[in-house]
Amino acid sequence: MELADRAVGLLLSVISLSIFTYYTFWVIILPFVDGDHFVHKYFLPQEYAILIPVYAGVALICFLSVFIGYVMLKSKKKKS
Repeated sequence: MELADRAVGLLLSVISLSIFTYYTFWVIILPFVDGDHFVHKYFLPQEYAILIPVYAGVALICFLSVFIGYVMLKSKKKKS
């Protein structure tokens, strides 16, 4: 089981690092590259650099709120 946990941890670390690298390059470096350069075809328009994290954050807050509410209701029923 320890090997499976390490593999999952490594996979999550690699995915997180690649998303971080892609986003950092997209937001920080890409604005300084000429607009007709071939590298621009691999990235979405700059507006999405703000919209995607905002929507992801709102979705995460909604999910956490529903989860916390569910756990609170479930624990309240156990006490009764």
